[in-house]
Amino acid sequence: MSNFSRAVLSGASITFAAALLMAQEGAILHPEMKVETGTYDAPTATLGHSAEQPWSATTIAAGVEKKPQPGHEVTLVGELVDFSCYLQLGKHGEKHRSCGQKCAQSGQPVGLLTKDGTLYMLMPEEHDPRRDGGVDIRTAGAEHMGHIIKVIGTEAEVGGYRGVYVAGLTK
Repeated sequence: MSNFSRAVLSGASITFAAALLMAQEGAILHPEMKVETGTYDAPTATLGHSAEQPWSATTIAAGVEKKPQPGHEVTLVGELVDFSCYLQLGKHGEKHRSCGQKCAQSGQPVGLLTKDGTLYMLMPEEHDPRRDGGVDIRTAGAEHMGHIIKVIGTEAEVGGYRGVYVAGLTK
């Protein structure tokens, strides 16, 4: 095989691999790792509740000049995942449930993975109780890890990072 043919095949292989990676962007990693509890049409639980304002009084008071970053209420449906294991390893679903529960209970971040593959970090909304340990996402995260649930909260996005701040997680 000539050097030219090798170069063409090598270039084609790289192009094919890049196309595959780009096609996966926005999709759920490892869809073979199945969720057994809840569906996108019938989530198994609801986390959070609707609020009159996107941010609580303690969040507003804590904002720079009493102005937190913009946020808006969202209602999302997705799988509750261990944010770190999903981002690092692509793990989720029933087979990863017990590991994800341990991670959530140990303080690892909890995420919501929507049907289109968007990953949100979930956090308690109330600033002062969050800062002072008066709210807890670990319990809800462990209880519903690997389940498809509905989440109601305030979405904020900065520099491509997405978070949903969930109200009502007080201890």
